[in-house]
Amino acid sequence: GLLDLGLGRAAAALARFERLTREPMRHHICATRSTPDLVESAVRVGTPERAAEPLARFERWASSVQQPWADALLLRCRALVAADDDQAQALYTEALQLHDQDGRALEYARTALLYGEWLRRARRKAEARGWLNEALEVFDRLGMRPWAERARGELTATGAQDEGSKPAEGAAIGLTPQELQIARLAAQGMSNRDIAAQLFLSHRTVGYHLYKAYPKLGIVSRSELKKLEL
Repeated sequence: GLLDLGLGRAAAALARFERLTREPMRHHICATRSTPDLVESAVRVGTPERAAEPLARFERWASSVQQPWADALLLRCRALVAADDDQAQALYTEALQLHDQDGRALEYARTALLYGEWLRRARRKAEARGWLNEALEVFDRLGMRPWAERARGELTATGAQDEGSKPAEGAAIGLTPQELQIARLAAQGMSNRDIAAQLFLSHRTVGYHLYKAYPKLGIVSRSELKKLEL
């Protein structure tokens, strides 16, 4: 499930995590511990309601164990499903503070990535870059390549160029940061729905950006993307 989530296959990840919500695994610690991953997967595919009951159980569990790392994960989950922007920002900020105190670098990086993505969608690109760079540093250090590539993709979408990212070349230079990010993911074989889940976009928006990108790249079909150096 984590591999699917890291590779942007949110629907596949959600299906795996949901198996842990059913008997006989429902009360196992691995099922409880995977709830934040289930919440992220459900939000990415646009069905947060599928995580409502597991999240309620996780909240009760976190309240009973009273550990900063568990509280931080709960705050991250609440931020993901928050309907109000001010509330979401406050939850992300508090979660990152708790992660920082606890010292679990991976969870800190994952929350920083989600917060950076949220800031980018809010068009606060300068703020987003700081958190995305922090996440990228941890993912690179831990050798978590799929997550590092996600962070790099988000940085690209903010218009930044990090040292480990491949710059646009040739016809790709004419693409917007968002078009380049989507074109690269499509070239990897990801479907519009998987790209949409990874980037928190609608699949129609992904299709629109590809439609705009094709003429700039001098191609007419998705299959031709794989032949390009993006």
